[in-house]
Amino acid sequence: MSAAVFAAQHPQSPPPQLIVFEDVSKFYGDILGVNRVNLSIAPGITSLVGPNGAGKTTLMNLMTGLLRPTRGRISVLGSTPDEPEELFRKVGYCTQFDSFPRGMTGRDFLKFYLTVHGYRRDEADELTVQALERVSLTDAADRKVAAYSKGMRQRIRLAQSIAHRPQVLILDEPLNGLDPMARAETIRLFRQLADEGLYLILSSHILHEVDMMSDSVILLNNGYVVAEGEVHGVRDEIEEHPIQILVRCDRPALLAARLFEQESTVEARLHEDRRGLFVKTRHPDALYLLLNRVVVEDDLKIESVAPADDDLNAVYQYLIQ
Repeated sequence: MSAAVFAAQHPQSPPPQLIVFEDVSKFYGDILGVNRVNLSIAPGITSLVGPNGAGKTTLMNLMTGLLRPTRGRISVLGSTPDEPEELFRKVGYCTQFDSFPRGMTGRDFLKFYLTVHGYRRDEADELTVQALERVSLTDAADRKVAAYSKGMRQRIRLAQSIAHRPQVLILDEPLNGLDPMARAETIRLFRQLADEGLYLILSSHILHEVDMMSDSVILLNNGYVVAEGEVHGVRDEIEEHPIQILVRCDRPALLAARLFEQESTVEARLHEDRRGLFVKTRHPDALYLLLNRVVVEDDLKIESVAPADDDLNAVYQYLIQ
């Protein structure tokens, strides 16, 4: 069925190829979880970023059907929380909390989960082997989970979330407790899954890694979506915060004096090696034009010009401040 035919037959239905929030709010009594959230999440890696209490986990629990919204509608690839069996087939959830049946090995844990999911024993065996291989836990598969390190427990939770081959993966702090090599392998796995067409929604405080692997980000603060989109696009949305640019040149003091001819210059600070200048400006295009004039008029020798804060860490800092 084409998208046009589907839309004609279901005029009020969210697009079946997206994860959609329509004016969604969740309150815990008088406490706000999230408020008036409107989102359309496409395939790829989408990262939720914000301080503790911003609403990231609430948003994830709403997507999985573990929570029902106080107001609004949620659709996950055409399924809603009112259709839990269909929703659970499409969604895999890797929580940040440990909760394992006593005495089980990693292999038993995955097989038990898959049989509860409705798979035959032979299917569960095959899917278990595949999930263990994807998270590099084959060698530890027959050890008890209680004896696993924190990083290994994180990986077996990830294996559980992908074992039934969901289309959507919701991952709450999935890089927590992993050593650098395991983190690199996990990020590579996330990119492989995204390249296979899956939807990955994750939260993490390891911001440079989120920045490196994300296709898009959603910034949350106090239960509200502050900004969304690609990292560079999100940075452009936060207009009240000046952009910081590092200019490396031979006479930074001269450049600083010229920069303050512009009202858009907020700050000019000398780099510690005295061979560069950190410039905060509200209008970077005007700054670049001025640099051209200074090069011609004052024979300034510029080595490099680069954004000093055009990444997720800077956006996150702007958000929490």
